[in-house]
Amino acid sequence: MSEFTLSELERIVAERGRSGDANSWTAKLFAKGVDKAAQKLGEEAVETVIAAVRGDRAGVVSESADLLYHLMVTLALADVPLDEVMGELQRRTGQSGIAEKAARSAD
Repeated sequence: MSEFTLSELERIVAERGRSGDANSWTAKLFAKGVDKAAQKLGEEAVETVIAAVRGDRAGVVSESADLLYHLMVTLALADVPLDEVMGELQRRTGQSGIAEKAARSAD
């Protein structure tokens, strides 16, 4: 199992995004803003779904990596730290998924 974490990816994305490096895809995405990053996130989500439906295991792995990367870029541009997302996931584990979803619908 890989020792690489989403926290490390978050740190790398932040460093590269703010680097201004003309050769960095991350810096270019940061320059284009959250709208472009969110668009890419959506595209990667769709590509991940397509790979999964097709039973393309290698495609699911590759597209999921793209999806997580673009999620980290979008979170950074939206000024949402990964810890906040993980905290929300942790909060949700204290109840059933059905109860959690019902609580969101009541809001």
